[in-house]
Amino acid sequence: MDTSRRDFLATVGAASTQSSTLGNETDHQHQAVPSDATLRVKALESLLVEKGIVDPAALDAIVDYFEHKVGPRDGARVVARAWVDPEFKQLLLTDAPAAIAQLGYTSVRGEHLRVVENTTNVHNIVVCTLCSCYPWALLGLPPVWYKSSAYRSRAVIDPRGVLQEFGCVLPDDVEVRVFDSTAELRYLVLPERPTGTDDFSEEELAALVSRDAMVGVRKVQKPTQE
Repeated sequence: MDTSRRDFLATVGAASTQSSTLGNETDHQHQAVPSDATLRVKALESLLVEKGIVDPAALDAIVDYFEHKVGPRDGARVVARAWVDPEFKQLLLTDAPAAIAQLGYTSVRGEHLRVVENTTNVHNIVVCTLCSCYPWALLGLPPVWYKSSAYRSRAVIDPRGVLQEFGCVLPDDVEVRVFDSTAELRYLVLPERPTGTDDFSEEELAALVSRDAMVGVRKVQKPTQE
């Protein structure tokens, strides 16, 4: 975890008792106490396992599937295809479920997917202000910071400030748009293709695309030449 993100997450615990900015230096090495919701989930899981209703191995397999076998790579493949195939890109922006179906992807939760495009004039960022609605089928498990109250509130109130915390500094003339995901509608950002990648294959392009770029908190960068 980089320093900016650690500083960002450090504000979560302090937000309920005092006003704080994401840039504060609050890098304490104390163990964080799980939230009430996390403790309730752990207690419920333990009870279900104890009664033989849930197989812990099955739970581990589900988590592993979304964390490692799906991860952000499926979403990255969708982005890379859109960068090299104009017809696919147009379909992705107008009917995302139909487009991702062409690559063999479908939603596992039944929600509708909408893709929004970043351009030189517009930068999109995705948040879920109520909980942590997220396009799991393409990006895997949502990161901890995405579910934090600090991100969920700040992304709406001060999106440029949040972007700066992730190292994404935008010119003043770039419009920032915030999209709030729900249980019925999930958003995925189509990042700008980095310059100097005209000779990259689709696979090489997909390798450049990060989960954070598809949430909108970072840009895709061309790897530096050594």
